[in-house]
Amino acid sequence: MEVFELAGYTPEEKLRIAMRHLIPRVLEQHGLSFDFLQVPEAIIKLVIQRYTREAGVRDLERNLAALARAAAIRVAEQDHAMPLSKGVQWLASPLLDGRLVREGEVEREVIPIGVNNHDISNAFRVSSPFILDEAMLEKVLGPPRYDDREVADQVANVGVSIGLVRTFFGGDVQFVQATALVGNGDLHLTGQLGDVMKEPAQIALTWVRASATELKLVTSEECNLLQGRDIYIHFPAGAVPEDGPSACVTLGTALVSLFSQRRVRADTAMTGEMTLRGLVLPVGGIIDKVLAARRYRIKRVILPERNLRDLAQLPSDVLSSLEIFPANSMEDVLEQAFEGGWPWRQHWEF
Repeated sequence: MEVFELAGYTPEEKLRIAMRHLIPRVLEQHGLSFDFLQVPEAIIKLVIQRYTREAGVRDLERNLAALARAAAIRVAEQDHAMPLSKGVQWLASPLLDGRLVREGEVEREVIPIGVNNHDISNAFRVSSPFILDEAMLEKVLGPPRYDDREVADQVANVGVSIGLVRTFFGGDVQFVQATALVGNGDLHLTGQLGDVMKEPAQIALTWVRASATELKLVTSEECNLLQGRDIYIHFPAGAVPEDGPSACVTLGTALVSLFSQRRVRADTAMTGEMTLRGLVLPVGGIIDKVLAARRYRIKRVILPERNLRDLAQLPSDVLSSLEIFPANSMEDVLEQAFEGGWPWRQHWEF
C-alpha cells in the first residue's frame, strides 16, 4: 500500500477554501443564504490569523459555524422579520449580547420540524443582509487566541529558541527553553515530550560542552562548562513532534544562548539533526515545517542545506515571504540565529 503525505494549507488556500466551500456549506446547514448573511474576506482572514493555527481547516469551519448560528439568531430577532412559517418551531429567543457564546458555541438555534434547511430561510424576509464585522467576531468567538506578539514574548529571554516540528496533524512551532541552576552537572528535561527528546538533548549538550572554548563560552581555565550547575530544558505544552532528532539544532542553539547570555532572534526558526561534531543533517517534513513558520509569521528559517531541494514543492508566494538560510554545520546555524552573527567568525576572518 502506498501512503500519500499531504502538506497543510497556506493562509491563502484556507481563504479560498472558506469562500468557495466552507461558507456555503455552513450557511446551508443553518438554514441561511447569502441574502441573509454576508461574510467579507477580511473577516475570514481575521478568523484564520487570530483563532486558528491548524494545518487543515477543521477549526476554521467550527468557528464559521458558530458565527452562522449567531447570525441566524440575529436575523430571527430583527423587528421586521415575519412570523415563523408553518412547520418551524422557535426554541427560546436569547439576546445576542452576553448569552450567545459559551466557549465559541451558540447555545440555542432555530430547529426545523418536518422541513429541510432550504425552507427555513423562506420563513423570514429581511430588508438587507446582515454583514459580519469585527465587533461581532469578538462577541461570538471571544478575544483573539493568537497574536503577533506571541513569538516575540517567548524569545524575550536568553536560553530560548524556536524549532519547527512535524506532528501527526501537520507542521508546528515548538519553543525550547533552557536554564541553569546550582547543581552537580546533571541534565533535566521537563514538559510533555517524555523520552522523545532525551537523546537529542544529550547530543546537543555534548557538542556545546566540546565546543565551549571555541565558541568563547568559557575561558581556557574554565574547562568544565557544567561545573557546579544543572541544566534544565523545558518544552512548553503544545506540539508533540513525530521525531526527536530534528530538534537537535534548536536544542543546541538554546543552550548556546543560555551560556553566552545572548538572545536568539525572534524572527528566526530552525530545524535539523546534528552530529556530535556539529554537522547538520537533513530531516523530513520540510514542507509542513515551512508552512508552520508562515502561519506563525516567522520571517527567517534555517534548514539543513541538503533539504533545500524539498522547497521546490512549496508555492512561490510562500517562498517569497521567507528568508531561507542553508546550514552545513552548527556554526552556520549560530551565524544566522543571533543578531549580528556570532563573534568567533569575525575572529577567524581578520
